[in-house]
Amino acid sequence: MREKILEKPVKDLELDSVLTVKDLVLQFKNIGGFMASKVYQSVEIIEKMLRDSECTIFLSFTANLIATGLRSIFAEIIKKRFIDAIITTGGSIDHDIARSFGGAYYVGDFDYDDIFLKELNIHRLGSVLIPFENYGEIIEKKVHQVLKELVLEKNEWSPSELLKEFGKRINDPNSLLRAAYKAGIPIFSPGLLDSAFGTAIYTFNQKQRFKNREKIHLNFLRDMEKISEIVFSSEKLGGVIIGGGISKHHVIWWAQFKGGLDYVIYITTAVEWDGSLSGARTREAVSWGKVKPAALQATIYGDATIVLPLIYLCVRDVKREK
Repeated sequence: MREKILEKPVKDLELDSVLTVKDLVLQFKNIGGFMASKVYQSVEIIEKMLRDSECTIFLSFTANLIATGLRSIFAEIIKKRFIDAIITTGGSIDHDIARSFGGAYYVGDFDYDDIFLKELNIHRLGSVLIPFENYGEIIEKKVHQVLKELVLEKNEWSPSELLKEFGKRINDPNSLLRAAYKAGIPIFSPGLLDSAFGTAIYTFNQKQRFKNREKIHLNFLRDMEKISEIVFSSEKLGGVIIGGGISKHHVIWWAQFKGGLDYVIYITTAVEWDGSLSGARTREAVSWGKVKPAALQATIYGDATIVLPLIYLCVRDVKREK
């Protein structure tokens, strides 16, 4: 048993042989510390998942990432049809719409004085700075403009139908809504109302009520039917889950009804010891039937703005077998 455990010695990085990002990540397998081997393992798992013609792949992520330059990577993943469905938060929709319609975001710092920033009318999202006028105002104006068109067509929409319509009206090549619309990939946002986008729907309906006109009604159950159809028509399920919260839970929750995920990658900075869903590792999901015991799985503790580009550069040339 001792020999079995000690079969893989630590190897020093050979940087002279590194010509590409993938060259570097391949060496992560044996350097012994600490999340590097999990990045390597995740690349292996994603490559197998992409080459499995029976696997339906869900991508989930949190809104903060769409406020960063990672937005273009998500758009590229969608354009390549590496995934079949997206589950994300309402805030992702906020940031995508704001940035797609001219709202510039800026590089800042975690240590900026937030009282001072408020006096300057600047929101701080971690180390990203968002001028007040580049967020809520843009979102409400654009949402009201589009809803005026859509309510004339019909007054009941599922969130995914609504997001598809917004994708039609965006020209930004880095927009995830635009990419999803063009690729025919649904975006599900079970917490859509918890966002500036959701609030704009409410304020639109209030205006419509005062004018005695038709209001927009969101049918979330229709999206549950769509997710159910995707899950139960699939032979296998895979998930790339970045961050936690509702978007993470919605993927693994639905996977349990099909026996669990066959492939799963978590990228997170949350901790396990507080009992949170966001910090739970893939192995905990096994106990719930959300991940299969034999699933190929890895949990990476790390900042997605560093980890995701490394992984994507390693797998972007893989031809998906589907």
